[in-house]
Amino acid sequence: MDLTKEHARKVYQAMVRSRLLEAKFSSLYKAGQIVGGVYLGKGQEAVSASIGARLVPGKDLFAPLIRDQAGRTAFGEDMLDATRTYLGSAKGPMKARDGNIHRGRPGDGVVAMISHLGTSISVLGGMLKAREIQGKLEGCVGATCIGDGATSTGAFHEGLNYVAVEKLPVVVVVADNQFAYSTPNSKQYACKDLIDRAKGYGVAGHSVDGTDMLACAAVIGQAVDSARNGEGPQMVVAKLLRLSGHGEHDDGSYIPEEIRSSHYGRDCMEVGKQQLIELGWLTEAELGEWEAAAREEVQLAVTTAQREDGPDPYQEDWCALAGGSYRDW
Repeated sequence: MDLTKEHARKVYQAMVRSRLLEAKFSSLYKAGQIVGGVYLGKGQEAVSASIGARLVPGKDLFAPLIRDQAGRTAFGEDMLDATRTYLGSAKGPMKARDGNIHRGRPGDGVVAMISHLGTSISVLGGMLKAREIQGKLEGCVGATCIGDGATSTGAFHEGLNYVAVEKLPVVVVVADNQFAYSTPNSKQYACKDLIDRAKGYGVAGHSVDGTDMLACAAVIGQAVDSARNGEGPQMVVAKLLRLSGHGEHDDGSYIPEEIRSSHYGRDCMEVGKQQLIELGWLTEAELGEWEAAAREEVQLAVTTAQREDGPDPYQEDWCALAGGSYRDW
C-alpha cells in the first residue's frame, strides 16, 4: 500500500496511547490493585497498531490476543473498557466475569480473547462464513495476531487450513518474538522461517521487520487490503522481540543478552518516533500533546473504574454478554 502521513500518524498515536495505558496497568499490578495477570505489548505495538489501524470499525472483525492493546486502541476500543476489565468493574464489557485481556464486544467486531492459542483463526473463519451465508461478506476482513508459539498448535493448523480452503478474507499476523513464553524458536519449529508455512497452506505470505513501524504499517496494511479485495487469506510474519517478560510476573531472564541487544531488541516506539520526525510527519511538540492527552485519558479511566462496584451475584442475570442473546452477536 502507499503509506500516507495520516495513516502513519494514526498507527503511531495508537502506539503511544497503548504504551501509556499499559504502563499504568503495570503500576497498578505492582501496587496490588489488579487481581490476576498483566500482559504487556511492549515491543509489539507497531505490529499490533498496524492491524487495528487498517481495519474498519463497524465493518471488520478483530480477534486481538495477549499483546494487542495497541491494535485494540487503533480499532477504537475505549480505554475505559480495558481499565474496567482489569479492575473488575461490573460496568466493563465482560461484567467482571473475566479479567485483563479476556474482553471483547462481538457486536462491535471485537472478538473476546481465547487463551487456547490459534483458536481465534477458526473463530474468525466461522464468523466470516456466517456473513457469507447471509450475503454480508463483501468488503469485510477478519484479522488476528498470534505468537510464534501458537503456530505449533493444532488449532492454528486446522483454522488456517479451513480459511484457506474456503478462501475467506482472513489476515493472520504472526508476531515471531522468538520465544513461546520461555521456549526458544529452535525448540519450536524446524523450518528456516515461519513464512515458509504460508505456501503450504495455500495462503499469501508476507514478511516484515516488526520493529520498523513504517514497514509494519505498509506491509500489514497491504495484507489487509489484499484480503479485502478478494485475494484470499493472508499471513504476515513479523520478526521482533517482546521487551518485557511473558507477563508482569515474569522477568524474562531466560532471554540471552545477545538477543536483547540485537536488531530485533530495539524499541519500535523509538524507531517510529524517529521515522516520523525525520519525514516531517510529526514534531516533538505534537508528540508531547499526544502523550499529555493520553495520560489524562488514562487517569480518568482509572479513577472512574476504581469508583465502580464489582459484580453482585444476586443481581447478575447470567445471560450471554452480547445483549442477552446470541442473536445480537
